[in-house]
This record gives sequence, C-alpha cells and structure tokens, in this order.
Amino acid sequence: MTKKIIGRRTVLLAAGLVAGGALLDGGAAYGLTRTATRRPTTPDEAWAKLREGNRRWAAGASTHPHQDATRRAEVAEKQEPYAVVVSCIDSRVTPEIVFDLGVGDILAVRSAAQTIDPLVAGAIEYGPAELDTPLIVVLGHQRCGAVTAAAHALKEGTKLPGHLQRIVTDLRPAYKQARGDVDRMIRINTTNVVAELKADKLLAPRIADRKLKIVGGYYSLDTGKVTRLV
Repeated sequence: MTKKIIGRRTVLLAAGLVAGGALLDGGAAYGLTRTATRRPTTPDEAWAKLREGNRRWAAGASTHPHQDATRRAEVAEKQEPYAVVVSCIDSRVTPEIVFDLGVGDILAVRSAAQTIDPLVAGAIEYGPAELDTPLIVVLGHQRCGAVTAAAHALKEGTKLPGHLQRIVTDLRPAYKQARGDVDRMIRINTTNVVAELKADKLLAPRIADRKLKIVGGYYSLDTGKVTRLV
C-alpha cells in the first residue's frame, strides 16, 4: 500500500513538472507555444515575414508573437530588428499590429502621411546603417487624413495652421500627379517617398550591394491587407 501511494505521488509530481515546464516554455499545454524563429537576414526574407504576419492580421488570426516577458529579456541588451516600417501617425495603422509583430521585430518611424524631413530621414537610416536592417517599408494607407487635408488645402488655395502647412508643401507634387484624386495621391506619395529614400546617400550603396530593399505598400483600412506598390 505504501509503495502504491509513493508511486502515485511520483506520477503526480512528474505530471506537475511537465505542465509547469510547458508553461515556462511559453504555455505549450494551453496552445501558447513559443517557437524559436530565425531573424530574417535578407530583404526578401524580411518582406515574406511581414506579409505572413499581415495575412494573419487580415484574417483575424493574429498570434501576437514576441509580446511576453521572455521576449523582453531576450532583447533587453541587444536589438536586431529586420525591417524599418515608415508609416503614417494614423491611430489605425500601427505597424506592429498590422504586421502581427512584437518587441524587437521592427523599427517603426511614423509621421503624417509618412512625409520625410532630415530628422525623420536620420531615424530611417539608423536601421540599415547601424543594425544591418535589410528592409525598409514605406506604408501609405486608405483614407489618410493628412493627405485628404492637404488635397483640400491645395484645391481651395488655403493654408493649414502651424507646421501642418509643411505637410501640404511636401504633398504638392503628389497632388499634381494625382490630379486631385485623393486615393491616387496617397499611392503616388508613397512611391515618391520610396524614390526619395532610394536616392539617399547612406542607403543607396546598400541597395546597390543588395543588402537593402525599399518597398512601398498600401494598407486597406477596410480589409486589413497590405498590398505592394513598389
């Protein structure tokens, strides 16, 4: 009888250790398994990773990777992001959510209508120049408020208050090319920013050496999908 009790305790203890180990390892017993993933090192691998995450988001099947204490500890001393995402400040276009990512995966640079000035350019350059980030994504989006406001100001010949007028000035070329069509203006502005970054003196050599790609994308607020423009 004593042997049976000891044996049962041993089995229960072992089961508890297995369950506890699963939880410590990311909660495998509850469908929360953390899988070790290799950091994308080429532009194409990085873009494929972003597309994969966006497909999950658009399908309502986000897995929210790299959003736990373990990941926080992993990147506390060193970061190795594999993409720079240049997007609008719009509250509906958060890159980490749109691409179903987590801590340490990307560098997010955000400005109204993803417009660029010297400080923003420096933030974008940091990833490729200092961290060997292989991909830059310029992400425009449907119904961009900044582009819509700029288009209206240009059409009416009015000025926006404060520094907002700078956005109007930067978007003037896209407005002329789009002939007033706001959605087309959003897409053209995105491709214009891509072209500007490709000509950047710090980025151009890395593009020539195939260490870096710059991709333009368009995000649909309606579907959650990102489509490639450039």
